[in-house]
This record gives sequence, structure tokens and C-alpha cells, in this order.
Amino acid sequence: MIKPVKSHGFTALGPMHEALARLSGWKAHGMAAFLGAVGALAFAPFHFSLVLAFSFTGLVWMIDGARGAPKWAKAVFARGWAFGFGFFLVSLHWTAFPFLVEPEKHAVFLFMPLILLPAGLALIWGAGVTLAGTFWSSSPSRVFILAVFFSISEYVRGHLFGGFPWNLPGTTWAPGGAISQAASIGGVYWLTLLTVFVMASPAALVDTRETRALSQRLFPALLAVVLVGLGWTLGARRLSVPTTVYPEQFVTLMDVGVPEDAKYRNTPDTVLRRYLEMLTSGPAEPGDIVIWPEAAVPLPLLQSPNALDAISAYVGDKTLIAGTARRQPSNRTEEQLAIGAAPATENEVDWFNSLAVLDQNSNRSGPIALYDKHRLVPFGELSAADILPGGPFIRGLLPEALQRIVPSGFAPGPGPAVVYADGVPPFNALICYEGLYPSILRSKAARPRAEWIVLISNDAWFGIGMGPAQHAAQNRYRAIESGLPMARVASRGATAMYDGMGRRVARGEPVPGDPQGWRSSAVRAPLPVALPAPAYFRHGDVVYGLSLALFSLLAFLAWRR
Repeated sequence: MIKPVKSHGFTALGPMHEALARLSGWKAHGMAAFLGAVGALAFAPFHFSLVLAFSFTGLVWMIDGARGAPKWAKAVFARGWAFGFGFFLVSLHWTAFPFLVEPEKHAVFLFMPLILLPAGLALIWGAGVTLAGTFWSSSPSRVFILAVFFSISEYVRGHLFGGFPWNLPGTTWAPGGAISQAASIGGVYWLTLLTVFVMASPAALVDTRETRALSQRLFPALLAVVLVGLGWTLGARRLSVPTTVYPEQFVTLMDVGVPEDAKYRNTPDTVLRRYLEMLTSGPAEPGDIVIWPEAAVPLPLLQSPNALDAISAYVGDKTLIAGTARRQPSNRTEEQLAIGAAPATENEVDWFNSLAVLDQNSNRSGPIALYDKHRLVPFGELSAADILPGGPFIRGLLPEALQRIVPSGFAPGPGPAVVYADGVPPFNALICYEGLYPSILRSKAARPRAEWIVLISNDAWFGIGMGPAQHAAQNRYRAIESGLPMARVASRGATAMYDGMGRRVARGEPVPGDPQGWRSSAVRAPLPVALPAPAYFRHGDVVYGLSLALFSLLAFLAWRR
């Protein structure tokens, strides 16, 4: 049972605080899930950021009540877990769409993305909220404490078991807007810390103390106003600089827009033919860099002589960057052999999800440059046999269309790299899932700093709802953090050119002659010039670490008073 709660502070908020703090049992769990679900509207494509204030303020007030329970840790964890479950259920509902590509085979397993995934991710939020509850008090310190432990739990979520940093609270701010520019200072995890504090700060206006110390209750809200105002001012100042472009370097972004369920029903020749038509009739001009998305054509281009001959004949004096699966004879590394991997057999091959740079001579001399994706999607690209016991059985249940090309999952590439190719400015390659990770562009292997980012993705898996918009928004933060312009080409997703502040310079426009209702799009845009390396690119999470220490100190001082 929750002890009776008497609220003090701002009179108008007292009844709301008491109503939430007194909830118990299934009513408390249901309300926490509702608060989390509403919070999902704060992210792309909506960016209703202020709803997070409603969600986090309500969460703080519910923890106030849970701390009065005899088994408070269990009560606090349950609220934190339910809050996370509601959030992830709504914000990640699109992960069910791949199971509907072939519903007759996979619809029965919809409980995996709709129940198991949000329930599993919510465990991390539940643990973070419980740790915050350990240091809880009715003073304003609880707002600082929640911000510290919640941001740490998000950092853990972004790194544990390879990480899944999707919809971090810091990405609620529309990328390319003023406040989003704060990511250039301390990165998206630092922005998450500040965002959780700002959104939870109204909760400090009411508590259970009988003191009338109004200044103490106002302090978090006033500090939040100062932070938002300062962030907006500095961001607006940064955005006042116009985008500078290379006047003679143009990039053409191109996607045929074939639906995922149709890609493999049509022959590979149909998809490839459409791309070749767009090479000649689209906006691309001689000398351009042309980019196709991840898994552009449903066949391994580099092992398909006819496809390479056709590309070489049509590409002319352009340079093509295309996503493709590729294979090569297996070669076990010393590290793999040391942990017990069996030596490769004579006929064994490894498959890679790759980015290839091609020109008119590639049918004879091969690709100019290659990059192999190293951050693989668990179960979608990385074989379940490499993750869990019973992996081969689990893998057989999952909707992996690429199994038609890749029967046993992809092998990870060697790691981050700057891609060098004649006639192409050096670039960082990111393939789909890799665009979620701020650390990739900052790794030592990706030095010296590139001049731009090429991000290719297959967003056709995500359906037409929130998934593609969320993915694009998070990818744009990589441009803000690095100061590098980004060319993003996503199959049935956001295809656009962004500058080093995450501002959209150009976006894909419909291309006439669409076959069978596909959404073909293309755009030709000048390549923006990279900005000077921002603080986050130079120093990483140093600012985030210092801010955690500062918030912890403020929490201690507020708790002591």
C-alpha cells in the first residue's frame, strides 16, 4: 500500500501530484505505461517535445508515491518498467512491419517485436529508475537524480550487447533546429541528460515537504529555462552561418522506391533496369557522384558479371556508390581461431553487407573502393547462431528476405574507415544501423577526418509510419556531432542532402515513369563544405562526464538542504 500523500508547493499542481503519487497496483502500472506511450509523440515525425515534460513530471510524482511503499524498490522498478514498456511499444511498433512482409509465414511471431522487444528494453529503464529511487528525497534533488540515472541508463542501452540507441530523449529536438545544435558540444548523450532534467524540472514545484521554501522548488524550473534559452541562443547563432558548397562537386541521390515485399517478387533485372533508366533519364550529369541505397538490387552486384557490365555501360563518366551484398572465401582470423572457431573449409564463404564504389571500368577491374558494414543488426543480419543458444532455430523463424541471397547471416566488416576513391572526396561510410552510433565517426580508425558522410539504408522494412522518420532524424545528429555534411539515400525513406549542422539542403523528388506504383525519387545537389570539427568530435563524451558530476553535486546540495 502507498502511504497517504499530502502535497505542498504550487497549489494548482497539488491535486495532480497527490492523484499520481497515491496510485498503486495495476492503476499505477497502467498510468506509468500511458505516460511512457504519450512520450513517444515527442520524437519524429511529430517532435512534440513538450509532451516529455508531461511524461517525466508524471513519472517523478509516481516515484514520490512509490517511495512510501514498504517494498519501495519493487514499486519503483514496476513504474519505471511500465513507463519504458509504454514508450517502446509505441515508438518501436514499426519493428513489427518486417513480420508482415510475408504474413502467412511470420505474423504468428508478432509478439516478438510487440511484446518481447519493448519488455526487454524497459528493463533498462526500470533499473535506472530504481537506482534513482535509492537516492530519492522529497527535495528538488530528485529531479537532478532522475536526470543522472536516466541518462546513464540510456548510455547503457546504447552500448549493452552492441547497443540499441534508438529514440534517445536528446533526439526529441528536431535535427537542424537551434536546440539540436547542442549535440555539437557534448553529443547526443549529453543532450539526453539535459533534456531529461529540463522535462522533469516542473515536478520539483510540488513535493511532500511542509516547508514553504518557494525558492528551492523554483530552482530546477528556473535552471531549465536558462538552459533552454542558452541552448536556443547558441544554436540560433550557429545556424546563422549559411551553408557553403563546392560549386563543381555534385552528388545525385537515387532510389527506385521498390517496396520490400515486391523487391523479391520482381526479378533482379527489373529493379536494376529501373536504376539504369534513372541513370540516363534522371537528374545526374557527367562528373556526378551517384548514390544508390543499401541492398539496392536484390543480387550480389560484384559477383554478377551481367549486372556489372550493364552498370559500366550506363554509368559513363559518373562515379557510382551502391549498397550490395558480396561474398568472399572465408578467412578465420587468429582471434576467431583462438576462441575455438573451426578453420574455414575449402568451399566456405563469408557474406558482407557492403558499399561499393564503381565506375565504367569496374566490370573489368572491380570496384574502386569497398566498405563492409561492421555494426550488424542482431537477428536481421547477424546470425542468431552467433548470439543465442538455439540460434539456427530462431533464425528460421525471423523474416529475413536477404536469406535468399545470404543463407547464414553476414560477417562483420573490419570496422570504421575513411573511404578513399579517385574522383570522390574522402568520406565516412555508414550503412543503416550504423547511423545510430556517435562513436563510429570519432574512432581512431576513421581518422584523419573525412570530408563528408555517405549513409545508405533500406528503410523499406520500416513501413510508411514512424520508423523511417525516426531513423532519418537520428542519422542527422551524426552530421551535427561531426560537422560533416551527409548524403543519405534510403530505400522508401528520407533521401536527402544535409549540411554539417543537420539542415536539409535538398531532398529526393518523384521521378516520372514509376513502374507498378513504386516511389522512385532522385535529387541532384552540390556537396556542402565540412565545418570545422566541433567540440564533441574533438573531445567525445568529456562534457557529458563533467555534466554528470555537476548534476550529482547539485543533487547532493539540494538533498542536504
